[in-house]
Amino acid sequence: MLEKKSTKAIALYSGGLDSTLSILVIKQQGIEVEAVYFVTNFGCDKNSEWALKVSRKFGFEVRFFDIEDKFLETLRNPRYGYGKNMNPCVDCRILMLKEAKKYMNERGAHFVITGEVLNQRPFSQRRQFFKTIDREAGLSGYVLRPLTALCLEPTIPEKEGLVKRDLLYGFEGRSRKPQMALAQRFGLYEYPTPAGGCLLTDPIYSLRLRELLKTNPEVKKRDIYLLKIGRHFRLNPECKVIVGRNKKENEMLESIGVTGDILLKAVDFPGPTVLIVGSVTEHEIDIAASICARYSDGKLKREIRIKAYIVTEKNGEPSKEVLKECIIHNVNYDFIERLLIAPKPFQKSL
Repeated sequence: MLEKKSTKAIALYSGGLDSTLSILVIKQQGIEVEAVYFVTNFGCDKNSEWALKVSRKFGFEVRFFDIEDKFLETLRNPRYGYGKNMNPCVDCRILMLKEAKKYMNERGAHFVITGEVLNQRPFSQRRQFFKTIDREAGLSGYVLRPLTALCLEPTIPEKEGLVKRDLLYGFEGRSRKPQMALAQRFGLYEYPTPAGGCLLTDPIYSLRLRELLKTNPEVKKRDIYLLKIGRHFRLNPECKVIVGRNKKENEMLESIGVTGDILLKAVDFPGPTVLIVGSVTEHEIDIAASICARYSDGKLKREIRIKAYIVTEKNGEPSKEVLKECIIHNVNYDFIERLLIAPKPFQKSL
């Protein structure tokens, strides 16, 4: 092992296999690595507990940074556009590298490393985009990608002898077999699966987010959080209804209600918890009650009672009081389906 105690790198870290391996490859050269884990709350940061577990096992420090507000600004108008859905992959990477550069300067580190592999992803991990991303982040020549370095031009830390290039790798493409074999060599036997990460690649989530940004440009963190839960219905530009699909989502909707919110439930039959978000009148409550009835077990009955509650606060704790009771006759399925925020081909099944 090389002795390079004075050399330090900052690693973009997700807790996944590739970013973990990139850290281990550089640590193997005797280089100190500090990992930064960026939180955006869009699904790519779901491995935080696992990241801490791995960092303790292999002896490197992880620092967590919440960049959700900055990411939202990027998301509204990405310079390099979106991927297939609402994923601004190139702009996202630029933002994270800019933040990593700040920390690199603060810590007196010499370069940044990432777990990216050339051509593993069709949009952001192409050769030309690597150069663009590094340049826009102000890090041209200072971003080392240890797993794919032999497929790319040598970086400044390689040229200056801080990193031995012959101890780096030339992985390319979508196959995970080279990484899995390398993980075995390092004693890394467990790691998260790469699928199902960023919510912005999900077509239904992306549709909801696009609709939210269009109707309400000044979105808040709670608005973003709610996109992950239930079925969503747009009643008007200022009012939306969210319907829980199972017990867990019903509990989430109840717990996230704040003073002034309206919750609805069926009285005589099992059914969903319904949350109204935004400006509410009697008219919106009546429509939300019909939606609640539609997804209750009593939807085929001639008459369904729905209670509307207003969220209040008592002794510093959330509470709720009955606001009104609605009697629903003959649920209008077609009207409710037209309000559903979902891709048109899927509306009948939802």
